[in-house]
Amino acid sequence: MKKLDEKNMTVREERIPFLAEDAVKKARTKTLNSGRNVMEAVNGKLIESHPDGSYRVIRPLAPPITVAPGQKRVRRSK
Repeated sequence: MKKLDEKNMTVREERIPFLAEDAVKKARTKTLNSGRNVMEAVNGKLIESHPDGSYRVIRPLAPPITVAPGQKRVRRSK
């Protein structure tokens, strides 16, 4: 196996988001093709997609929280 230098490692790390996106798309398609429903977030809503192409809105989602790199968030207990 070839040793990784910093440049090769950086190039491979940059591919991770594309590989992850492709894997999610394939998993969604495979699940729908097997006759199962898929839950997904679309345009700020939680959607249940059905294999026949129909979908049902489950509920609206809270807006995303912007977090700066290195910032720590603490969840308050109820």
